[in-house]
Amino acid sequence: MSERYEYVPHRLLHRHVRDIASGAEGELMAVVNENVSDSDAREHWIELAHIRGASGREFTTAAGNIEPAERQDVKGA
Repeated sequence: MSERYEYVPHRLLHRHVRDIASGAEGELMAVVNENVSDSDAREHWIELAHIRGASGREFTTAAGNIEPAERQDVKGA
């Protein structure tokens, strides 16, 4: 079996992004081409975006679901 994942360059890496599927926002930490198959016979690769939200917790979404987002600054803080 080949490697299970590989890092993919992305124009929004380390920028503030929005997951259009959920509306969640955060910093794009990595895009990974990952083999999600459960057998050696048939590989299935997908590109996952790893996003770190404001809480510090990371979540994933399909790389095609991310778009640039403007930071919302908290006024009066």
